Amino acid sequence: MEKGGLTTECVRPQAKLAAMAGDKPRTHFTRSGGTTLMPLEEGLPGPLRLPIERILVSSVILLLTFPCLLPAQEAMLHCRTVLADSELPFGACEQNKNDSEVDNGAGTQNPPTQATNSSDSDWVHAWMRKVDEARASQPHFVSPIVTTHVILVQQYRYDMSWQQDPAAGTWTSNYGASKGLEIIPTTRLEVGVFPPNYLVHQSNTPDGFGDFSFQIKYRAFSAPEGRGDYFVGFFFASSLPTGSPPNGIGHTILSPTLAAAKGIGPWDIQTTFGANLPASGTNLLGRAIVFNTAVDYKIKGKIWPMLEQNSVFWSGGTLDGKKQVFLTPGLVFGGFSVAERLRFAFGAGVQIAVTQFHQFNHRWILSVRFPF
Repeated sequence: MEKGGLTTECVRPQAKLAAMAGDKPRTHFTRSGGTTLMPLEEGLPGPLRLPIERILVSSVILLLTFPCLLPAQEAMLHCRTVLADSELPFGACEQNKNDSEVDNGAGTQNPPTQATNSSDSDWVHAWMRKVDEARASQPHFVSPIVTTHVILVQQYRYDMSWQQDPAAGTWTSNYGASKGLEIIPTTRLEVGVFPPNYLVHQSNTPDGFGDFSFQIKYRAFSAPEGRGDYFVGFFFASSLPTGSPPNGIGHTILSPTLAAAKGIGPWDIQTTFGANLPASGTNLLGRAIVFNTAVDYKIKGKIWPMLEQNSVFWSGGTLDGKKQVFLTPGLVFGGFSVAERLRFAFGAGVQIAVTQFHQFNHRWILSVRFPF
């Protein structure tokens, strides 16, 4: 085995036993890496020669093989110790595991994927460790139906809704109302990307795509269950005018939000307070204050009945001074394990207007989520 430019030979027992064959007195030299250890004289009396030779040969074999075995055992121990602290790359320890055929026994929150020597596998494992660390630093609240989820999440989500338009009494279908991918790149950040939804109108309004949007969440303070069970963060979202009115807004909207949540036994309370600020078209759209609160109750960790209030207050624009408030009862099931890290959850709810002014009513919502 070559290491650090030095060559080390591990003497095998077969070579020593082969050297003992024959009756003529001979002198043998045991070598390691080109270095002579000691001569063995075979001119000793018969009764003592064989035991002494066996003792000497066994001692030399142990001395030469022990240093070769020790580094491998120490490397395995180092992997066991450091991997538990999630500092050593999985690939390095997996190589030692394959060489020695010994399970390292490192405990992980999620089953690790099969490691390879490629750099792609290394960064994926590093990313998943950051996700696990973020999840372990915050509560494990379920995602509400309408209110923004007040923790960092990594999932794919797809929502559909059907709402009644009060003016004509017709229905509008919204496919992909909150669809998109949300990932956790660092332990304090979440980034969500939401492609345009598609709206289908029962009235004469043309069907079409809505706007593209994105969201960034920052976890400022949090603690998991048993250590405070709370979350405080700052969110920022924006929608870009990729769709044509009336399906798209036609202007860029900036939405800063303050989010907070608290768990009290089986009860969870999540609330957000933010604003919709148009980058243009303020005289038409006005500015809006958005306030949402969701209260849910956990049943056996799989069933989550909840009630939300969703409020919007306008200042300026054509809706100046208007407000609309909805109550949204809902029910969420999950999550259910699919494969390794992948889980599945789904929920449904209905938004019911409780104010005289409302832009729609009886919006039925179906939501599907795939956390990973």
